[in-house]
Amino acid sequence: MTSSKSTFIAIVPAAGIGSRMQATIPKQYLQLGQQTILAHTLDCLLTHPAIKQVIVALHPQDEYFGTLSQASHPKITKVVGGGERADSVLAALQQADENAWALVHDAARPCLTHGDINKLITASERFPQGAILAAPVRDTMKRGNSDGTIGQTVDRENLWHALTPQLFPVATLKNHLTEALAEGALITDEASAMEWAGEQPGLVAGRVDNIKVTHPDDLQLAQLFLTQQSSQ
Repeated sequence: MTSSKSTFIAIVPAAGIGSRMQATIPKQYLQLGQQTILAHTLDCLLTHPAIKQVIVALHPQDEYFGTLSQASHPKITKVVGGGERADSVLAALQQADENAWALVHDAARPCLTHGDINKLITASERFPQGAILAAPVRDTMKRGNSDGTIGQTVDRENLWHALTPQLFPVATLKNHLTEALAEGALITDEASAMEWAGEQPGLVAGRVDNIKVTHPDDLQLAQLFLTQQSSQ
């Protein structure tokens, strides 16, 4: 693990509506076993001893978060999120200690483990500019044409699937996000804001079961992974 002098917080952007799930409620509040997707996600972050605060960015009309048992946890801080992920992360960063490290984690990745958090935190010594959890691409990659045909096969060497958490110094990430948004840059994750500013974040190999629940079929897979993790 990294130096005990370092402070780590977690940021969970949870203001989205998850339209691809075809559900009547935001996907992070769908039931996954005995509790919601977001509850599982928060449990992992709240119980990690190195994480001192968990800042959750919520939709201004969120009616569900207050019903979670995790909502009253002393580590939890709530903020109002924005229209895009980057806006929500930036709102959370405004409430964070500027000398801390921020682990930004998707609300809909409920299968995160303490082991992967430990690997990422430890990597902050090797990558002072920050790092992300990622998984090497295993499948043959194809670039498609607009008519639905294959344009070319893409070399998968050095290709990675970006995962979360993504870990960066709070002050640096806040500055780069602010500047990138002001310039109208396309920011899909925190690493892309750092890249836009000329940084090269580190890649830390994470578990492939750290999936993001995006489509209805993902719920069953996430439940399987959680069951396997609890039995290990």
